[in-house]
Amino acid sequence: MEFVYLAFWSIIAIYLIYKIFRCIRIIPAQDVLIVERLGKYSRSLRAGFHILIPFIDRDAYYHTLKEQSIDVQPQICITHDNVQVKVDGVIYLKIIDPVRASYGIEDFQFAAIQLAQTTMRSVIGTMELDKTIGEKDLINSTIVAAIDQASEPWGIKVNRYEILNIVPPKSVLDAMEKEKKAQIAKRSQVLLSEGERDSRINRSLGFKEEAVNKSEGEKQRRINSAEGKATEIEALAVATAKGIEAIASSISDQGGASAIKLQITKAFIHNFLNVAKENTEILIPADVMNLPNLISNLTEGKKPKV
Repeated sequence: MEFVYLAFWSIIAIYLIYKIFRCIRIIPAQDVLIVERLGKYSRSLRAGFHILIPFIDRDAYYHTLKEQSIDVQPQICITHDNVQVKVDGVIYLKIIDPVRASYGIEDFQFAAIQLAQTTMRSVIGTMELDKTIGEKDLINSTIVAAIDQASEPWGIKVNRYEILNIVPPKSVLDAMEKEKKAQIAKRSQVLLSEGERDSRINRSLGFKEEAVNKSEGEKQRRINSAEGKATEIEALAVATAKGIEAIASSISDQGGASAIKLQITKAFIHNFLNVAKENTEILIPADVMNLPNLISNLTEGKKPKV
């Protein structure tokens, strides 16, 4: 009998020690403990050392004030063009008011996930498949705005929502792949045709510039040749005029006539000898044997007798 009493009081003592030990709370940083006293909210214990009153105070809820990431499980959504897609994502939220997060809703994480899924179905239902895949940012911002507005009484703040995957059916993926290949082939053909067109245009421009350059060069050559000939003729005329002036001046000097006659005689004899070398019939002036008279007639401008 004594053993039973001893065991009973030992159990009571152990229980009291346990309760006293449980009344000591050390809260880490960025955590909060909601304490109830006799079933009512009493206070919120933040980081530090705290002692509860045994059998009166009770730690009702324990929250972390760090930002939390919650997975949103994949779900089937139907787009505006009646294509089923499987969509999943992640919610990033943070507790702002631990009291409202404890008493404002039963499970704020579950509620945020459900709200995110329903909002995502509604948003995707207004978009076509191509727009759904290409505008994830718009879907994310819409879901964040809807959850943030509804979660204000819950004491939480939704910072962002990120869509991880949008997976269409395999048949749609195959069709999209074929369409993409066709677009790539079309773009390749267009680029090749544009390259060929540009090449032909460049070649024609090259031929044109070459022809223009040749014509300009030929024009400049002719101009230079004409200018050279004109300069040559002008120089020849000047030289001839100067020669005539020199001859006239020499003739007017003493002994000039005799010198002219000598030059004419030499030129006549030279030309006569050249003509006589050829096998041709020639007419010889009658007075060719009277060379002094012939020279005198030539110098005086008289025609010789044939």
